Amino acid sequence: MSTFSWGAVIVAAGRGTRFGRPKQLIEIAGAPMLAWSIRTFAAMPEVQAIVVVTEAEWLREVSEIALHAGGAKCAATVPGGATRQVSTFNGLRAMPESCDAVFVHDGARPLVREDDVRSAMAVVRAGHGSLLAAPVVDTIKIVGTKTNVVERTLERSLLWAAQTPQFATRGDMLRAHEAGASDAVDATDDAMLLERIGVAMHVVQASPENFKVTLPHDRDRAEHALLARMTEPR
Repeated sequence: MSTFSWGAVIVAAGRGTRFGRPKQLIEIAGAPMLAWSIRTFAAMPEVQAIVVVTEAEWLREVSEIALHAGGAKCAATVPGGATRQVSTFNGLRAMPESCDAVFVHDGARPLVREDDVRSAMAVVRAGHGSLLAAPVVDTIKIVGTKTNVVERTLERSLLWAAQTPQFATRGDMLRAHEAGASDAVDATDDAMLLERIGVAMHVVQASPENFKVTLPHDRDRAEHALLARMTEPR
């Protein structure tokens, strides 16, 4: 078990245009999608505080969901920014100082598992972070943007698809985001920012269920998996 006191930042600031409303609020297996990952983290003794980041217009509704799902561990619900990177930084700055390590999770991944989270927590220390990821199964081509011609093929055995959560000490994560903001870097995930400042990022293979709900059919797939999980023996 991790010796750190952990804080979780859950980024749920998308507008959900494909769903007709913010997708973090759509119901899956009887609860808002966002509630599932909050419940998972709130049940972990290692996690001391949870901060949720969302659109300003949905702040009250998301705060109610967070408190209902996470209880006293929900330290704050804060508005996001223009990009995911800004939203995450807002969440990090709202995290209680008593948390000495943090992880950032996408609220659209409701099926994250405690054992995967603990495996990633175990390798974190100063200068070393981690992320959940999955080996790439497709062959990846580099294609010219103007010609649409393949320029080269990447070695598939070296490629992993990054997922969340992504983990680091609180100091390393804040330093990475501060440097990214100072240098006007537009990063697609927190691991990229941590890599930039020299933090070694360790990959931990995620369970197949840790997919992102992006399209309506993903919602149905997630509901099927969550309903099946409810019947799993404890």
